[in-house]
Amino acid sequence: MTQPLIGIIMGSDSDLLTMQGAIAACEEFNVPHEVSIVSAHRTPDRMVDYAKQAHLRGLKVIIAGAGGAAHLPGMVAALTPLPVIGVPVSSRHLQGVDSLYSIVQMPAGIPVATVAIGNAKNAGLLAVQILASHDPDLLAQVQRYRQSLADSVMEKQAKLDEVGYKKYLES
Repeated sequence: MTQPLIGIIMGSDSDLLTMQGAIAACEEFNVPHEVSIVSAHRTPDRMVDYAKQAHLRGLKVIIAGAGGAAHLPGMVAALTPLPVIGVPVSSRHLQGVDSLYSIVQMPAGIPVATVAIGNAKNAGLLAVQILASHDPDLLAQVQRYRQSLADSVMEKQAKLDEVGYKKYLES
C-alpha cells in the first residue's frame, strides 16, 4: 500500500456520507489517503495521538469533518503542524450552521481552512492543490481538471446559444 498523504477524518461514521466527496477527490487524482473515525469527544486520546503523529507518519494534509459542536478540526489543528481543512457536516437541527461557526471561528495562530457546509469535495480538491504546489505531475492534473470545468461551461453555453433558453431548460 502506498503511503497516505492525506488523512480524512470524521467524528462519527454518520459523517462518512458527507466525507465521501473528499475521498472521491483523492481517488480522482490518485492521491494516497486514509479514512478514519476520530471523535474529539468520544475518543479524545485517539484524536490527540492521531494529530500529533500525523506528520511523523508522512501525512501532508488533514481533512476533518464534524457536525454539531464540531471540535474535531480545531482540536486537530491545535495539535498538528499540518494544514487542516474543516468540513462542516450538516446537523439535524441547525443544518450545519452550528458546525460552520464552530470550525471557522478559530483563534489567531491556529488556522483551519473551512469549506462550505457539506462540501467535502472542495476540501479534497483543496488538499490535492496543496500537494500539487510541490508536485509538478499533480499540478498538471489539477490544471487539466480546471480546464475540463471551463470546457464544460463552454459546451453548455454553445448548447444554450443553439437551442435558446426555453428548450435548454426543457432538456
